[in-house]
Amino acid sequence: MVILLLVWEAIGASGLVDPLFISSPTGVARAAWQLSQRRDFWTDLQVSATEFMLGYGAALAVAIPLGLALGLSKRLQYLIGPFVDTLNAVPRVTLLPLIIIWCGIGIWSKVVVVFLGAVIPILINAQSGVKASEARFIRVARSFSASRFKIFSSIILPGVVPFIFTGAKYGAGRALLGVVVGELYASTAGLGHLIADAGNTFQTDVVFVGALLFMAAGLIVVALLDVFEQRFERWRPSPR
Repeated sequence: MVILLLVWEAIGASGLVDPLFISSPTGVARAAWQLSQRRDFWTDLQVSATEFMLGYGAALAVAIPLGLALGLSKRLQYLIGPFVDTLNAVPRVTLLPLIIIWCGIGIWSKVVVVFLGAVIPILINAQSGVKASEARFIRVARSFSASRFKIFSSIILPGVVPFIFTGAKYGAGRALLGVVVGELYASTAGLGHLIADAGNTFQTDVVFVGALLFMAAGLIVVALLDVFEQRFERWRPSPR
């Protein structure tokens, strides 16, 4: 990483490439410092963070229980599965104009886009985790007259945890993409709005700052999910 930054700085300082196209690490750092002195920058940051947390939180709250239910119930899978498959096949970006018409260009249209981007990966992974449960363990538990709740809590749920976290990590990336695309398409505030304005006025340094902030947000979310996953791994019974 250090070598990459040095090469980037050298190319920017050499004049071989117009700084308008690639900027430089020092230029990006200078732009970041200048932005940090502006109140509207922190407003943009707060708006994007709120959109992400609301949409991603709603996706987790809906996708995990619904995915578990779809994995456990064939009847529910036949009923809701086609709608899930259809939504998964349709690029959510194509729905953005409709969402803007319905919800306006404020925060809620971006929350809906974030939700739609994150909910399907989490749901499908949770459902797959239930289906991947060891059938032989379930049969043994049933032979000992274990209740459905006991089978779910002792066998199915511990096995599905890694699938849920995998879906949550993938969904986090899709959620951040929803924030970016939604704010680039139509917004009055947010980091995506900041990037769009900077791109229209050829402020390459500011564009890089916005892109790096989204990259850092993705890494932070995945790192936090890794921490929670490790805690759950300690709780899960180890196979023997």
